[in-house]
Amino acid sequence: MKSIRELYLIGRGPSSSHTMGPAKAAALFRAEQPEADRFCVVLYGSLALTGKGHLTDQALKETLAPVETDIVFDTETTDLPHPNTMDLFAYQQGKQTGFLRVLSTGGGAITLVGRPEADTPEIYPEHSYAEIAAWCKSHNARLPDYVEYHEGTAIWDELYRVWEVMKRSIVNGLSVSGELPGGLHVERKAQFLHEQRHIDESAATRENRLVCSYAFAVAEENASGGQIVTAPTCGACGVLPSALRYMQEQKGFSDEQVLRALAAAGVVGNLIKTNASISGAQCGCQAEIGSACSMTAAALGELFEMGIDQIEYAAEVAMEHHLGLTCDPIGGLVQIPCIERNAVAAMRAINALSLANFLTSTRKISFDLVVKTMYETGRDLSRRYRETAEGGLAKNYN
Repeated sequence: MKSIRELYLIGRGPSSSHTMGPAKAAALFRAEQPEADRFCVVLYGSLALTGKGHLTDQALKETLAPVETDIVFDTETTDLPHPNTMDLFAYQQGKQTGFLRVLSTGGGAITLVGRPEADTPEIYPEHSYAEIAAWCKSHNARLPDYVEYHEGTAIWDELYRVWEVMKRSIVNGLSVSGELPGGLHVERKAQFLHEQRHIDESAATRENRLVCSYAFAVAEENASGGQIVTAPTCGACGVLPSALRYMQEQKGFSDEQVLRALAAAGVVGNLIKTNASISGAQCGCQAEIGSACSMTAAALGELFEMGIDQIEYAAEVAMEHHLGLTCDPIGGLVQIPCIERNAVAAMRAINALSLANFLTSTRKISFDLVVKTMYETGRDLSRRYRETAEGGLAKNYN
């Protein structure tokens, strides 16, 4: 597995696979073609079908500016190596001087077709939760210790930077009201949720309201193009920070404890990314929101110093009950149903933590098995329900 640094990417929304990935590819291609006087980018699959709503064309043109850039949305070609495939062409005085095919594989990561040498190195030798759990037990270590062992102590500085951006995205999201861009006339709700206390508010209601307000805040920041952290994607970026911030405020956990929780979440997210997918275009929203919920449940388990098996149970429960979740963004925008899903998943992660506290010894399903099942389920989903805006809510909403 690769470094968890590649899982937690700091950038601007609204989509890691549709804006961050393509922008990264464009920047690389432009550096390789400094003499080009024109670029052409052809988008295929999900990039073509929802690229307008996800601002893919805008991200590409801004990255390649001031050079003239043509964007082609090819919605007909289906024989693709990945649902998020793009071709970049460079020209000088009318003659083609460069070509690059790129796959935006989710979470801001890209693969350069035909260039294996560009791939980043493997950091972790283990490739399953079972193997990692065995390592931890044999070394009398926890998941964060496993991360430090392979990544080095410098990982904590990186995770501190990640946590600072996560907290700032909550603060920024809570400070703004009004309508989100995109034409759906979606009102920001984070500030309202945070400030409007229920007239007879129980402790459970208050927890739900505050956690959801934080999740809405981050997801709304993402939808408006604000700065967020992929966890593991832009579309699911509100789940992990909302639950961690709430627990830190309520229970007094230190930043150092939260960083260890982020490391544990990174292991779970890395396993999903390696053995399945975190791409909504490849496996539906179960790969994004489901993965984020699973990561958050693991993070909470670490925060409360649960055992390695309890953390596995929490992460497994969180993923299992997102199986089959479709990706059907209305208008191709990361707003409906994406923003609400961040809030629901954050609360579900807290529920998974509670179940793991009591029921770990009774479990029948391993985390590795549910990840395998998620991947198979996602590949079996109709293309209409894999971030193409051709089915579900995206089709039926008028």
